[in-house]
Amino acid sequence: MRPLRRILTAGLSLVAATTAIVAISATPAQAATTPGIDISHWQGSINWTSVRNSGVEFAYIKATESNNYKDPQFNTNYVNSYNAGVIRGAYHFARPNASSGAVQANYLASNGGAWSADSRTLPAALDIENNPSGAQCYGLSTTAMRNWIADFLNTYRARTGRYAVIYTTTNWWNTCTGSYTGFAANHPMWVARWSSTVGALPAGWGTWSFWQYTSTGSVPGISGNVDRNYWNGTRDRLIALANNTP
Repeated sequence: MRPLRRILTAGLSLVAATTAIVAISATPAQAATTPGIDISHWQGSINWTSVRNSGVEFAYIKATESNNYKDPQFNTNYVNSYNAGVIRGAYHFARPNASSGAVQANYLASNGGAWSADSRTLPAALDIENNPSGAQCYGLSTTAMRNWIADFLNTYRARTGRYAVIYTTTNWWNTCTGSYTGFAANHPMWVARWSSTVGALPAGWGTWSFWQYTSTGSVPGISGNVDRNYWNGTRDRLIALANNTP
């Protein structure tokens, strides 16, 4: 996501790719992984047919931030990605210092982030990471942060019937939640680490579901840099997550 890109640039290894097609399936190679991207209005107008034809199977698309911002490209991207055959999901950039978790979860669900049982809509993701404009943990204690996250997740589940995905970095999670493990049993982990290996996961998770492994490179149909990701499994298993089936 854009704020994370600004924060984590220094000291992280980036994955090189020599062509746009190779970039989608490039190192780090993993058995039975499915390539995807995450985007926001920063990517501008997107040709989703070209994106899908390049090998991208899924996309997380920025929907909302805090309790008062909706990405201006969300509606267009959410519909056009679906129509192109891309498995899509919405994500919310959390601002825990702005309002309660419940308020922000309701804002997400009311502005495009609600789930639908159509085989191509993933549960929304809570993007919770370093504060781009202040104290790393938004001025919250580890207990207060855990409570804020629980408030968001519980409210989203009450609105949609789904467990939200959690997007974060290992350092932020362990620092700002006190290495809390209580959400790992039900909430898929989307870990951000720009390297050739996933490395240590946030406390509680024994495996990752999504991995954002780089923020650079190109994808046909999109201008400029794109965050690239893997789903830890086949497309069929990703559809099973979308359908909420075992």
